Amino acid sequence: MTTPSPMSTPYVVLLDLAGIIDKAGLMDRSARALELPEWFGRNWDALADSLADPSVWPSRTAGRALLVVVTGWRAYARRQPQEWTVAQDVFTEASEREPRLTVALALG
Repeated sequence: MTTPSPMSTPYVVLLDLAGIIDKAGLMDRSARALELPEWFGRNWDALADSLADPSVWPSRTAGRALLVVVTGWRAYARRQPQEWTVAQDVFTEASEREPRLTVALALG
């Protein structure tokens, strides 16, 4: 049995949305979790662009894939269903643009 190299193992970022009640909170939490630069625009287009741009991913990704695991999202989805729909579209679009990106919604 071979051990996977660190380069083949995706870097995992936990995006915990517990307690988030609005888009501003989602953007702030995303910026922190993904270690986005100060100039991150905190809007849907900026989030999509940042997720799809490996040059702004956390430095520890260095040539690796990125797996973003979104947890604690259900309350936000219930409270802000239209925003949550847009967020899901952003996650999907970014994943389609950058094949090394996976965004997974934790169900537990």
